[in-house]
Amino acid sequence: MTGARATVHATASSAHGASEPRQEGPADLRLVAPALAAWAAAAVALGAPGGVVAVACGAAVVLAALALRVAVVRRRAEREPEGNPEQERPPEDPRRDPRRPGVGSSRPRTWSAGACVALAAVLLCAAAGAASAALHAADVRRGPLPALAKEYARVTVELEVTGDPRLTRPRVRGSQRTPPALVFDAEAVRVTASDGGVSAVRTPALVVVRQREAGDRSGPAAPAHATSAAWRGLLPSTRVRVVARAVPPLTSGEQAAAVLRVTGDGPPVVTRPPTPLQRLAGGLRAGLREATDGLRPDARALLPGLVVGDTSRVPPDLDDAFRATDLTHLLAVSGSNLTIVLALLIGPPHLATRAERRGLAPRLGLSLRGTAVIGGALALAFVVVCRPDPSVLRAAACGLITLLAIGTGRRRTLLPAFAAAVLLLVLYDPWLARSFGFLLSVLATGALLLLAPRWSAALQRRRVPPRLAEVLAAAAAAQAVCAPVVAVLAARVGLVAVPCNLLAELAVAPATVLGFAALAAAPLALQAARVLAWCAGWPAEWIAAVARWGAALPGAEFEWPGGWVGGLALAAVIAVLVPVGRRVLRRRWLCVLCALAVVLAVCRPAPFTRVITGWPPPGWRAVVCDVGQGDGLVLAAGDGTALVVDTGPEPRAIDRCLTDLGVRRIPLLVLTHFHADHVDGLPGVLRGRSVGAIETTTLLDPPGQARFVRSTAAAEGVPIVTAAPGERRHLGPLTWEVLWPAPAPPAGRGPDRAVPPDALDGPNDASVTLLVRTGGLTLLLLGDLEPPAQQALLAAHPELGAVDVLKVAHHGSAYQDPPLLHRLAPRLALISCGADNPYGHPAPRTIAALRAQGAQVLRTDTDGAIAVLGTPARLSAAVNGRREGGRPPGGRPPGGRRTRAGPARRPVRGGRRWPAGSAGRRRARACTSA
Repeated sequence: MTGARATVHATASSAHGASEPRQEGPADLRLVAPALAAWAAAAVALGAPGGVVAVACGAAVVLAALALRVAVVRRRAEREPEGNPEQERPPEDPRRDPRRPGVGSSRPRTWSAGACVALAAVLLCAAAGAASAALHAADVRRGPLPALAKEYARVTVELEVTGDPRLTRPRVRGSQRTPPALVFDAEAVRVTASDGGVSAVRTPALVVVRQREAGDRSGPAAPAHATSAAWRGLLPSTRVRVVARAVPPLTSGEQAAAVLRVTGDGPPVVTRPPTPLQRLAGGLRAGLREATDGLRPDARALLPGLVVGDTSRVPPDLDDAFRATDLTHLLAVSGSNLTIVLALLIGPPHLATRAERRGLAPRLGLSLRGTAVIGGALALAFVVVCRPDPSVLRAAACGLITLLAIGTGRRRTLLPAFAAAVLLLVLYDPWLARSFGFLLSVLATGALLLLAPRWSAALQRRRVPPRLAEVLAAAAAAQAVCAPVVAVLAARVGLVAVPCNLLAELAVAPATVLGFAALAAAPLALQAARVLAWCAGWPAEWIAAVARWGAALPGAEFEWPGGWVGGLALAAVIAVLVPVGRRVLRRRWLCVLCALAVVLAVCRPAPFTRVITGWPPPGWRAVVCDVGQGDGLVLAAGDGTALVVDTGPEPRAIDRCLTDLGVRRIPLLVLTHFHADHVDGLPGVLRGRSVGAIETTTLLDPPGQARFVRSTAAAEGVPIVTAAPGERRHLGPLTWEVLWPAPAPPAGRGPDRAVPPDALDGPNDASVTLLVRTGGLTLLLLGDLEPPAQQALLAAHPELGAVDVLKVAHHGSAYQDPPLLHRLAPRLALISCGADNPYGHPAPRTIAALRAQGAQVLRTDTDGAIAVLGTPARLSAAVNGRREGGRPPGGRPPGGRRTRAGPARRPVRGGRRWPAGSAGRRRARACTSA
């Protein structure tokens, strides 16, 4: 063998070298079309009437039979000349090119026998997928439970648990946080209606168990910790009896026939314990949780998720970080976990059938068949312990097919094995055809098989090291095909997914191997399991640190249109960028420019962002953040320093706003009251920033949200103080005074309209109200005050006069006090509310009343974040980087649009009003030109 040929042979990608006859052949796509046909047919048939599906399946079978008949005829016609060599053949036309069938011949082109067989396979697989889907969909419609759900009836149901209970994340709806709930999948086996009728059924259902928090006054006393743990500890195959309210699912075509709402006032009534296999799996999972109890928070939360997909301990902020960096596939146990486990047994897959195979199998003296049997048992145990989620099933099916090839000694071809696994899974469980998790898993695996090798080869041709080229191509290919689906679900595009996946990949294998070792050792030697878990905790913390670091970058992700339209648009953009990227790789200077552009887009330094987007505008004095249906306001107090008032309902929104504004230090955070739409974003404010103190109102209601603020502040070491009426503070250019809540006046004294705090109607009326002055501007922040408290505020502060900027109370609701609005007569009215909120905020009559006072009204649901700029002589606002010029009272706004004239201004200066006479009006006109 010459040196050149030896080099080619040694560097060939095939395990058999360059002499492998089918090494460079085209990809084997014969099973891809049948698998896709079964997938599409199952997805459609799940929501179609049974009769229509039956007719369609019959037609598909008939057409498949005709195609097979045509294939037989074609095959006979092709073999007849070979069987009769003496048969006279027609003379060949010299003009006919034998390499171009049909050229030079008048005969029409017909399908070959192979094409007819392929068509028959597609039709038969489609019919099988549709039939399986119709049978599974019939289970949803069968029995009395769907009809009872439509009537919202109260029923007694015996259920067989089919999935692990999972705790839902609390959501903010309006001013309240939704109570925590446990959700699990189950199958109803016996239904007892209110009239006493009993029906034996096999109907899938979704069970929601409400877990009351301490201090919840909506019902009986909150359940004990043991009661809540009993619900969380239910294992699959357990049978329980519940009394529930049956309601229809949110959308039609779901796998559950009904949603059963259960109040967890007591432990579940178990009618049959779980099977021994599920008890064993549950014991292993519980042993891993116990072994990780002594680890640091991130490792304790993350390691069970990496190993067996147990995410019950993952906090919301870490879960958000994994979503922002597209690392959630690490928590949804996938093929990589099973690959690592099997690699310990069989070694490198391309050596599994050769004499020099590696791994534990040859060291234990196992034959190929013995290796396949042990590997199959491991794959099945993997499914039982990690639960049959879509990604787990897909990984197990591919692994079993690969092990079957090893056991039989047949040549492995990955793409046909993968297509066969998808086909079998869709036929087994047609609901996977509508699962986005299954779709993402299939797309990622397909990208690794089809795109990643080509991209890796292209990178290696440009002198990228082979190992780096492989991992880079794999991460980029998976991200390229999965990004459109993520955009459909989350309406966003991540920019740091590829580097974060590359950095996390360094720790996935050691964390997984050590974690599985701890899982296996926990039932036998808990101390040894704790040592293994401690070792696995270091790579787990690395992965968590990568996720948090990536999510903290200002440009980690950006918004993108959601739904299928947004997904298709992103797919089109990626399809255009891929060939452009090939051209870019040919020129180093273009690569450097593109890399620099990506770094700038991700890091988003303040000067660069301001030049490109115009946001934040230079010289901003206050910003009303777009936090959805809630409040979050930032007042500039110097370079990177600000006073923050309220945090909105969601941590990510306020965190993004503060990051865009460059706020790193917050000497004081004011929480006007404890409603969730004002305080639940607190972790986002504390994330990566220095907070000096938190100031709150005097009324600790709702108690659950008040405890949340105290516990969150205590965890970060931030002190909490209570706002006192009349309190005056200053911070850089800011000065402010607390106007409300006012103390109860002594008996027989005080204004007649003063209202004591204990007589106020709930937390809204106890909102901390601030009068802020900055750069000569006067801003009044009313929190969520209702009309009684607004009237009391006006009576308690008769000196209160006109202001430049008003943060309208309670998101612009219809409940406003007209005398207060008339007294304030703001030049600029700001309303913080969420788009399409169910409360109708802001109310049209409130907007009309403000405009009648001559105010310019801006709102976050339509304008986005709003920045207040300028001085009393030139008040203006910037909305989403677009400058909205202000106007003097009764004048014209920029652009010449005439507005309704307002009353004469009496601006507040130094805590007193200008006189209302002619001299005062002249002073007012000289000092106010918005």
